[in-house]
Amino acid sequence: MDPREALRTLDEALARGLEAFARATTLEELEAAQVEVLGRRSPWAGVQRSLGALPAEDRRVVGRRANQVKEELEAALVARRAELERAAEAALLERDRIDVTLPGRRPRPGGLHPLTIVEQEIVDVFTRMGYRVVEGPLVETDWYNFTALNIPPDHPARTEKDTIFLDVPGHPELLLRTETSAMQIRAMERQPPPVYVIAPGRVFRQDTPDATHSPVFHQVEGLAVDEGISFSDLKGTLLAFAKALFGEETRVRMNPDYFPFVEPGAELEVSCFLCRGAGCRTCKGTGWIEMLGCGMVHPNVLRNVGYDPERYTGFAFGMGLERVTMVRYGIPDLRLFYEGDVRFLERFTGVGA
Repeated sequence: MDPREALRTLDEALARGLEAFARATTLEELEAAQVEVLGRRSPWAGVQRSLGALPAEDRRVVGRRANQVKEELEAALVARRAELERAAEAALLERDRIDVTLPGRRPRPGGLHPLTIVEQEIVDVFTRMGYRVVEGPLVETDWYNFTALNIPPDHPARTEKDTIFLDVPGHPELLLRTETSAMQIRAMERQPPPVYVIAPGRVFRQDTPDATHSPVFHQVEGLAVDEGISFSDLKGTLLAFAKALFGEETRVRMNPDYFPFVEPGAELEVSCFLCRGAGCRTCKGTGWIEMLGCGMVHPNVLRNVGYDPERYTGFAFGMGLERVTMVRYGIPDLRLFYEGDVRFLERFTGVGA
């Protein structure tokens, strides 16, 4: 490349470069123009590589002009980059601009889950009676879940059709608790009588989910052990509970029932708070709603924790939290509690707050 051609190439490179920089509308386009104008394969770079072949005097002239062209191009590049950065920042600010004169967007208020609402109400009723809340592990042993509660080895609840046993090497006795009754044993082991406790919590069964069953659900267990406790104390306690939860006009009745850990055992029904006993779809036309199982603590259960059944007596009761909530709010399908449907949960916004 002779000196005149080199100088002409540099002048053309300067003109094209200034035009390319001015034409770029984004920082990405500007970077591409920089590579095209000053990159290793650009005409300017070609002149630089050819300097060694020029005579000394021509090399000084062309080299000086090459440096001038580079300085002008770099100055134009810096100026254009600053312009584009200011434009990009202005566009970003415009996109994020907030009109302070617009009314604010009020966030959607949250609310308690219906199961939480009813559990808190139940716990509040019994704590006002002097009961205290106890909690325990979800993974239980055969002793606490079955044996200590006087459930015999051949009871159907012990089979894998009902109970979820855990596959832990060396610990065949471990299972997911099937009821919060296990907390009766743990509470009595920790203290001598009197004992007045309420135990809400999750339990697990081998159930297929449908409108009335779930493999995971919630129970609330109650236990009272003291000297001189009788069945009338049990009925009076549950009547006070039913009136507090469903209204002062609520009546209760007890039907004989069997549970291994109580003797005698009973099923508590409450008068339908919707139809007031006249009969409706909720109570299936009977005027009564089945609510919970209860009874006097079996002497064998007291012996298993070291209590003297000749001196102490007690009562226990247990209810399904989902069932109470379904009855309370007229919910037809238990699965609604766990599906997270906002349309369902919005019904309880502000309830129990």
